[in-house]
Amino acid sequence: MTTSAPPLWPHCAHGADPAADPVGCRGIHIPGHTACLAHLADADRDAYLASLTPGASIDHRGTTFTSPLLNSLLDALRDPATGHPRFGTARFGEATFEGEAWFGSATFEGDAEFGEATFGGDAEFAEAAFGRDAWFGSATFEGDAWFGSATFKDAEFGEATFEGDAFFGSVTFEGDAWFKSATFKGRALFGSATFKDDAGFGEATFGGDAEFGEATFGGDAEFGEATFEGDAEFGEATFKRNAEFGSSTFERHAWFRKATFEGHAWFREATFERNAWFREATFKDEASFGSATFERNAVFGAATFERNAWFRSTTFVGADQFGPLMCAGQLVLSGATFGGPVTLSIAACRLECRRTRWSSTAEIRLRYATVDFAHAVFEYPLTIAAESDPFILSDGRQLSEDLLPSAYDPGVRVATLRGVDAAHLVLADLDLWECLFAGAVHLDQLRLEGACTFNTPPPDLYWRRWLPVRFTARRVLAEEHHWRASQPGVAQGWAPGPGRAGPLQLAPVYRALRKAFEDGKHEPGAADFYYGEMEMRRHADNIPRSEGALLTAYWALSGYGLRASRALAWLGFAMLLTIVLLMAFGLAEDTPSQTATGTVPAGGGKVTFQIDKDDPQNPTGDRFTGERFEKALNVTLNSVVFRSSGQDLTTAGTYIEMTSRLTEPVLLGLAVLAIRNRVKR
Repeated sequence: MTTSAPPLWPHCAHGADPAADPVGCRGIHIPGHTACLAHLADADRDAYLASLTPGASIDHRGTTFTSPLLNSLLDALRDPATGHPRFGTARFGEATFEGEAWFGSATFEGDAEFGEATFGGDAEFAEAAFGRDAWFGSATFEGDAWFGSATFKDAEFGEATFEGDAFFGSVTFEGDAWFKSATFKGRALFGSATFKDDAGFGEATFGGDAEFGEATFGGDAEFGEATFEGDAEFGEATFKRNAEFGSSTFERHAWFRKATFEGHAWFREATFERNAWFREATFKDEASFGSATFERNAVFGAATFERNAWFRSTTFVGADQFGPLMCAGQLVLSGATFGGPVTLSIAACRLECRRTRWSSTAEIRLRYATVDFAHAVFEYPLTIAAESDPFILSDGRQLSEDLLPSAYDPGVRVATLRGVDAAHLVLADLDLWECLFAGAVHLDQLRLEGACTFNTPPPDLYWRRWLPVRFTARRVLAEEHHWRASQPGVAQGWAPGPGRAGPLQLAPVYRALRKAFEDGKHEPGAADFYYGEMEMRRHADNIPRSEGALLTAYWALSGYGLRASRALAWLGFAMLLTIVLLMAFGLAEDTPSQTATGTVPAGGGKVTFQIDKDDPQNPTGDRFTGERFEKALNVTLNSVVFRSSGQDLTTAGTYIEMTSRLTEPVLLGLAVLAIRNRVKR
């Protein structure tokens, strides 16, 4: 209200300067008089004050009070039993208190209206009791304002201005407390204050330190769009319902150490220009820090999130540590940005890092979590590692994990790496059973450290038509499980899932991971992924039929040169077949005798002999004897190592030996190669 605006009540012109105030004094008239209390004649004022009794209702809106005048009014209302002023309804709207205003220990049994009042000196309301609504909206406190241990029902301080310090320590607000758009130019001290219902500080400005340490908010706490120009102290504060700090700005340090949030904690789009301390804070409901900005350190060491914690699109400009913290639900860092080197230490059920960006080196140490890393971006080396033991805090204590299921595996599982450039990625001691790799690039440069485990084929024996089949033990990608489970007539044990990649997409993935294992000098692991690559090539529908047949033969004979048992089995079968065929058709009946013939010249001289050998004859008697078996075995064993036995063979036996000398060494070589791939380091 401006000085030229018409008054809301009959004004008094006594003592007014018309040039300065054309409407004169704004003080409301005393009943039966035409002047306010300040401009009333001395005799009339004394008579009016003498008529007042403790608990009387008064109306002195717009009146200017000097300290003596206010003291006279308070003395007239002082209760002899307590020695403190007692008001009924007290109306001081737009009143001006030129000196100190002492309402300490006063009792307001009705509404207390101080809207737009001006307190030129200190305002003392310590231990005052407001039985009904207390209105201080747009009031101006030019000195310090003391409300320590006061009791409010509903309190309205909207747009009030506190030029000095505002003391609300140990105040109890029984009803709503509204400080919306209030301005605290000095310190705002609400330590140990109790807000039993909603507390509204939306759009308030705290020019000095704002101290709410040990304050209790029984209803919703509204600090949305508030500006904290000094330190904001909420250490050990308790928020029993929702805490709203959305779009608020903390220009200096923000202290929420050991604060307890029993309702939803909302810090969306908040800006922390200095350090933000949430060490040992407890969030019992959802906690949202989406799109918030942490310019300096974001200290969440020993913080506990009993439900989900949302840091979607949050910006961490200078944080070098995040945690160790515990989240019993899902911790969402999707879209978040980390500007500097940082270590994240998290024990959570699930960690979501979709499209999270790291602009410097980072290490993520985890327990219990399942990690979704789809489309994450990192420009420098980043390590994701499982922590085998509970995290140790800075004071030597272990991070509490009581809220995580006791039977839950503390190992860390990776759900997906889709869309990730793995050139700088290091995975250590992670469970990759369900990890989706298709869509990641530079997997050949991925580093796998420690005991990273992959899925395996179904272990059970099953029947394919009339043949028993058991899948070869190897490392298998989850996407191969998903693809095989989607095929008609699939064997039981292949797990269905969200993966949609087929053999054509999976072959390059296996190839890249094989290269990563080879670079890590892990030849057995590389062999498994070579097997997977060949399997995907064999099942791909874009290869020529001849190539498919060749790959099938390669798989059947030796498991792509990786299964020694299969190659040795075929070698044993080939040798047995060779022995049987040689005994049946290849060995001659008897060793052919040699005949020497020669002609003696008539006149004597040198005799020339010609030695002939009969062709070996096919056997006609018992072909399967011990002697023939020994000969056939000798021929077969020599064939395996490319040697000729020198045994007389029939024409069929010669061809059998030639075939044996071609196939059996190859099978032996495949077996040796498979063994080497398993023991090579």
